[in-house]
Amino acid sequence: MTSLWLTERVEKPWAASQLDDSARSADAVVVGAGITGLMTAVLLARAGRDVLVLEARTVGACATGNTTAKISLLQGSHLSKILSKHGNGVARAYVDGNHEGQSWILDHCEARGVAVQREDAYTYAQSAKGIASARAELKACQAVGLPAEWEDDAKVPFPYHGGVRLADQAQFDPMSFLDALALELIGRGGRLVEHTRVRRVSGHGNRLRIQVNDAAQQEVQIEAAQLVLATGIPILDRGGFFARVKPSRSYCFAFKVPGDITRPMMISTDSPTRSVRYAPVQDGERLIVGGAGHTVGREKRPSEALEELLSWARIHYPGAVQTHFWSAQDYTPIDDLPYVGPILPSNDSIFVATGFNKWGMTNGAAAALALSSRILGGRMDWSSAFDSWSPHELSGLRTALRSNIEVGFNLAKGWVTPAARTSRRSLNQDESGVVSGPPWHLEARSRVDGTEHRVSPVCPHLGGIVNWNDADLSWECPLHGSRFAPDGTLLEGPATRDLTAHSCS
Repeated sequence: MTSLWLTERVEKPWAASQLDDSARSADAVVVGAGITGLMTAVLLARAGRDVLVLEARTVGACATGNTTAKISLLQGSHLSKILSKHGNGVARAYVDGNHEGQSWILDHCEARGVAVQREDAYTYAQSAKGIASARAELKACQAVGLPAEWEDDAKVPFPYHGGVRLADQAQFDPMSFLDALALELIGRGGRLVEHTRVRRVSGHGNRLRIQVNDAAQQEVQIEAAQLVLATGIPILDRGGFFARVKPSRSYCFAFKVPGDITRPMMISTDSPTRSVRYAPVQDGERLIVGGAGHTVGREKRPSEALEELLSWARIHYPGAVQTHFWSAQDYTPIDDLPYVGPILPSNDSIFVATGFNKWGMTNGAAAALALSSRILGGRMDWSSAFDSWSPHELSGLRTALRSNIEVGFNLAKGWVTPAARTSRRSLNQDESGVVSGPPWHLEARSRVDGTEHRVSPVCPHLGGIVNWNDADLSWECPLHGSRFAPDGTLLEGPATRDLTAHSCS
């Protein structure tokens, strides 16, 4: 299950650094080699800082390499939510940050020869139920000065009941952009190390000590003056960001379609969400259809919604042939605004960026601009809308309370449900993963491609019991979204350790 972008990437045009003795200190360490991490690193390197980027997997392996990669200021029904909660001033600042992020991306792409397609973006209603939400988004756009228009007809082959159009937005192949950033970073003396996972961080005077496991799983200590966590969700619990965002999983298919392909970037306001764009590839173009989203670890059978999404695409694009399937993880903040800045108030050593709410291209770029400016002693005019600690978060207290009640419920449910059977059971023919056993020795069993794995189902983050995702073929924690491969290998945090392996004998 590899994204179109990662499959189409023939080879990376840069060589990763090695974590040798000379690479064990830096002015700034950036954790995570997606759009936020690499762009932050480039901006710091341009200012003369000694920068080291650490990536637990490979460049673009998480959100950025699995996004739909829309570089748009029209973001579904997101702006109307921000406007209703926070007012015009904050909404304008949010749009200003996204616009500056968008402009930086497009300028960098032009300078580095990265292909970009300029297309209109639509937020549309699939049915009469979605019209009010789409109309609210139009009003929000107009309130903050975006030149959006209402379109009764978009000439698309799927149900369309009117929508908002914002002209001249953009889309691209995100891996080409990341490769361009990596090239510039290395060219400016920065270092980029893959397959190196951060385990813990401690302070020592005015320096940070960062404990990592390198590619050989050896423990290594790195020192830095400042640390940027650009990891989707912060991998340190300081600041409690795991309790301030809600993790969600969504899915994409790429198709080879006969005849005309939909040109605008489309996303629906009403459920089930349908997201559409096209992508140029070596032998023509592909249609990308996304949706089937759910809270991580809380959907019993994600594959069922996936089948509905696949069926929708085949109905509205007859003759479509699936070429790729992939998924991505996003984090929704409790107050609908990203968290970008110090991990704790007045902390100028550790910085975070999270809560992009499915719009990580422009928000990720804005986060990089805000973080690098803060580290270098400046401040972007619009950055108050992105602050990691701000009074505007009070608007999300009710959401936070409800979300954390759900976390507590899922923690209890995870321990009680399998324990009610008091004994372990084998996988049924129609199952690929199950948790069972007595409460003192729960076990997670999975079978993928004929290979059976047995691991502890206890998430090493805060003790939640993982559930099986039959679409992704992975273990997911329903508390805060940590994900693990069938053999227990950590895929993404906030956990920093694998699930404990059990013997299959």
